[in-house]
Amino acid sequence: MSILFKTNKPKGFNHKYIFVDERKEKLQKLEENAKRDLGMLPQETFDPERIRGRFVESTVHLKRKKEKGSRFIVSPLLLFALILLIMLLYYLHSGHLPFY
Repeated sequence: MSILFKTNKPKGFNHKYIFVDERKEKLQKLEENAKRDLGMLPQETFDPERIRGRFVESTVHLKRKKEKGSRFIVSPLLLFALILLIMLLYYLHSGHLPFY
């Protein structure tokens, strides 16, 4: 019966502190914009490939889910096959379908 009903363990609490130096980031951005204006750096273009998948990579549970793959398709498929098997056995025993 443990195949049909799987109970998941609760996730543990893991809080990571994030310290940000806003002044340093602001100065770096200002310096980068000044270099772009002077022509020392090429103009920045929007590249969707650069940000694709960043959210999944930064979260632990989504990364783990992506690595494992999709095993949750097996459980509904198994349940569907079990229902079909029960209906087939009922049909063979009684001679008519239960919902007909």
